[in-house]
Amino acid sequence: MSELIGFKKDNKIFDLQTAEELKFNTDEYQKIYFDDSSDALSIIRHSCAHLMAQAIKQLYTNAKFFVGPVVDEGFYYDFKVDEKIGIEDLAKIEAKMREIAKKPCEIKKEYMDRSEALRRFSGDELKMAVMKNIDGDTFSTYAQDDFEDLCRGPHIPNVNLLVHFKLTKLAGAYLGGDESAEMLTRIYGIAFASKEALKAYNFMVEEALKRDHRKLGNELGIFTFDEDIGAGLPIWLPKGARIRRNIENILTRALINQEYEPVRGPEILKSDLWKISGHYQNYKENMYFTTIDNIEYGIKPMNCLGHIKVYQSDVRSYRDLPLRFYEYGVVHRHEKSGVLHGLLRVREFTQDDAHIFCRPNQIKSEIESIVKFASRIMEIFGFKYEMEISTKPEKYIGSDEVWVESTNALKEILKANNIDYSIDEGGGAFYGPKIDIKITDAIGRKWQCGTVQIDMNLPNRFNLAYIDEDNSPKQPVMIHRAILGSFERFIAILTEHYGGEFPLFIAPTQAIIVPINSECEKYARILQLKLREIGAYAETNTKNESLNKRICTAEKQKVPYILVIGDKEVEAKAVAVRDRREKTQYNLSEEEFLNKIDKEMKEGHF
Repeated sequence: MSELIGFKKDNKIFDLQTAEELKFNTDEYQKIYFDDSSDALSIIRHSCAHLMAQAIKQLYTNAKFFVGPVVDEGFYYDFKVDEKIGIEDLAKIEAKMREIAKKPCEIKKEYMDRSEALRRFSGDELKMAVMKNIDGDTFSTYAQDDFEDLCRGPHIPNVNLLVHFKLTKLAGAYLGGDESAEMLTRIYGIAFASKEALKAYNFMVEEALKRDHRKLGNELGIFTFDEDIGAGLPIWLPKGARIRRNIENILTRALINQEYEPVRGPEILKSDLWKISGHYQNYKENMYFTTIDNIEYGIKPMNCLGHIKVYQSDVRSYRDLPLRFYEYGVVHRHEKSGVLHGLLRVREFTQDDAHIFCRPNQIKSEIESIVKFASRIMEIFGFKYEMEISTKPEKYIGSDEVWVESTNALKEILKANNIDYSIDEGGGAFYGPKIDIKITDAIGRKWQCGTVQIDMNLPNRFNLAYIDEDNSPKQPVMIHRAILGSFERFIAILTEHYGGEFPLFIAPTQAIIVPINSECEKYARILQLKLREIGAYAETNTKNESLNKRICTAEKQKVPYILVIGDKEVEAKAVAVRDRREKTQYNLSEEEFLNKIDKEMKEGHF
């Protein structure tokens, strides 16, 4: 069995030194061994961050360090040095890490009071900034040879356990995330317990570069960005707009079957409404504002207030509920320039948003229906998924009782439907807990997409009501839900998942027809129109280029089908098919091919 490196209880991880100091009964705790489990990796990667800092300190003796946490993509350390560090220096730092890790070196924990910590780290303004943000008067440090840093841990016992790691990228980071503060250097890294896990990670990185949606989006003509318009504001080119339309059509058919009603809210609303909702107080830094006739308006970051106003447009009876409103709503959020990333992080995006207004005794059936709906949608797009419940964050509105009631309702629904879930403590929206739908792509990466949120706060704040059976007014429950999350993010994930080779029913172009000569062009145009009549988008390439070049151009566009039309095909009313999915070539009659396409297009039906 691999080496014991820690313990876990109630989602808290402790290293061996902490366990010894606290003198708790380890039999009551889950044991953590040096392997590639998520709990072990959090300890391994935290320790590797300190190993990296130790190597940096030996290479750049004037280095000062801020924080070095574990993150989803591995670990990082923020620091500053007098010298300029470039991407080419990562290999040198990594080599020094390996040199240090070859020798046994115990990692030792020590406690001290605030006065001792201030004395020990005097002259280090970054450590002063760290301590300023820590409550209490007791600090702990971890030391390994000549390197020591303030840290809560946990850590492995000895640095020589660290073998399988890699430094991945270099970035700049403002001190404490404050754009008015000084810029520090940030180096990211990854670490594993085994050689196999690191090898698999390196393969995934190589695959991710090939599948990068920014590269493929440009090559395939899906979307673009223009500095004249502004950062984080995508421009959808014709092919990208066709992908969006295809996805919208799939969703719309499903929503109609689920008895959702389409609605449309305005892009801007008076700030008074955002104050009632709590967005002004809790989300203002993520919003854009403008003034019209001396009245402040907020550009909507989400669609819920528009849907509340739809609800308020009429007197509602218990007989009307549940009411299900949906909108492909454009929203704007103020994202910092440093976090913008292709379509994955933008300032304008479109949510596949819906809000359900129901009675309390309808919550269970409505969320069960949403979960089944989400499952079917993910199945259509070929994704595996998992669910996570996010609980009350630090900034929230409403009573603790309502939060407990809502969170327990989500847990009970998932348990009743035999759906496993994890917990994201403090990850809920400020107005209610939520279920997050996380999908896994073709190369094993997990992505946050859909969400389902129970909200008893906004109905209360806007005095929403329905007339109950006893003729008295009652407050409805509001359920927020988005299955894809946003079209922008979902299409980015789809692009990388499929490497640009989209399934036929969402591909921007289902077929490219290549006539061999001008005499075959007439039949090619007729076939193109017949394909469009059954909902398949077809193009005809009649450029003055060689046949091979036109076929090669079509292949680069990753279209599902290339149809070569020669004199024999015209005479027989047939097509010579190059099938991307099957990676084969064959001949079909026109009727056979149209039936084949029609059947495959229906694979995307709900």
